[in-house]
Amino acid sequence: MKPTLIAGLRHTHTYIMGADKRVPDLYPESGLFRSMPGVFATGFCVGLLEWGALETIQPHLDDGEGSLGIDIRVDHTAPTLPGMTIIVDVKVTEVQGRRVSFNVSAHDGVETISKGTHQRMVVPWNRFVAKVNAKAKVAGVPGLAWPEET
Repeated sequence: MKPTLIAGLRHTHTYIMGADKRVPDLYPESGLFRSMPGVFATGFCVGLLEWGALETIQPHLDDGEGSLGIDIRVDHTAPTLPGMTIIVDVKVTEVQGRRVSFNVSAHDGVETISKGTHQRMVVPWNRFVAKVNAKAKVAGVPGLAWPEET
């Protein structure tokens, strides 16, 4: 991590909600999800908040580093329809070693749809991929194909 990754960093991410980010699209194999209204799914909302946090810290990471979401505590209190523009606001609140904490919120141009906190851990990708591949071997499933030098 670069020394520029500090509390107080802010970022705004804009996203136009696509028709494929609705509740029925979250797990299309579930009839329960498919039968729900076609509004922005909470699962996709969580991912959008993470995306904003990723963009906030990416310029402050060294080559071969990335970050993993390790905690998210957000509400999702209002529906958003496909075609609406969602603005995500992210603020770094603390950097403690490799752990980065954020305040996050999202607004759809009409009202706040989500707010809360998020944490990410900065990791060297090569170590993370090695850990995942060791787990895959024990589980008997395919591992990750990843460039040796990341």
